[in-house]
Formats: sequence, structure tokens, C-alpha cells
Amino acid sequence: MEVTVTVNGSDQTHDIEPRVLLIDFIRTRVGLTGSHIGCDTSNCGACTVLFDGKPVKSCTVLAVQADGHAVTTVEGLKSNGTLHPIQAAFKEEHGLQCGFCTPGMMLVGAALIEANTEPSVDDVRWAISGNLCRCTGYMNIVTAIQTAAATGEG
Repeated sequence: MEVTVTVNGSDQTHDIEPRVLLIDFIRTRVGLTGSHIGCDTSNCGACTVLFDGKPVKSCTVLAVQADGHAVTTVEGLKSNGTLHPIQAAFKEEHGLQCGFCTPGMMLVGAALIEANTEPSVDDVRWAISGNLCRCTGYMNIVTAIQTAAATGEG
């Protein structure tokens, strides 16, 4: 089956089997490996991408469901060689350790600050509640998302 998905602003047309997951399409067909495969059960959020601007766990979406839609991966946050405010804030606030959960956390954070320019700690914690980090205590992640929101450029 032929599908066309706009990934990070670029149309990607590929012949795929209907059972291919969106995460597999992104990683193997498009060649973007920033989104990770963590649990295959939708528990960890490492595979989170933005689907028409909304965070989704791409291990729960079939690529055929994304046909005609826009998907943003962590690679798509950077623009003209400049880090997105969420990426800069994660770097500045040490919002990562091993980095495995970071792409999903960044995308959820970017979606949050797009919708809420002044998220409270509770707002941030609720937004990232579907993403697991096995390294940190989440404090630096929460701080990074609030720092990004404070720039007003989200």
C-alpha cells in the first residue's frame, strides 16, 4: 500500500504493508532515528511524535493511519540550524541524562508550550506523565520545559 506522510515538512511516499507501525515507518523508511522504540506497549513514551501537532505514541499508530497527515519528530524541531527553545532549554537545564526518553519529552513539552505559554509545574508534570524517564527525578525536565515556555518562542 502506498502512503504519503509529511514528516518534518517533507512529503515521504513509500510502499508499505498495512501492519507497519508509524515508529517503524519513521525509523526504517524515512531514516530518522531520533524517536526511539522503548517498550512496544505504549507505556514509556520514547516513541512520541507530534501527529498534526498533537503528541502520540507512534508505536500505537499504523503508518497507514498517518497517510495524508503531518508528523514532527525531534529532528524537525530544529529550524535553520537553530535549536528549538525546548531543545535549548533541555541543554541549558540539564534535562537529560542517557537521552533515551529525551526526544519524546521534548515533543510533549513543545506541544504543551504551544497550547499553554505559562505552564505550572503541575501542568508540565501532567503533560509528561505518559513519558517515562529511568535516569532522572524529572525535576530538570520540568524546569527545562518551563524555561522553554518562558522564552515566549514555543
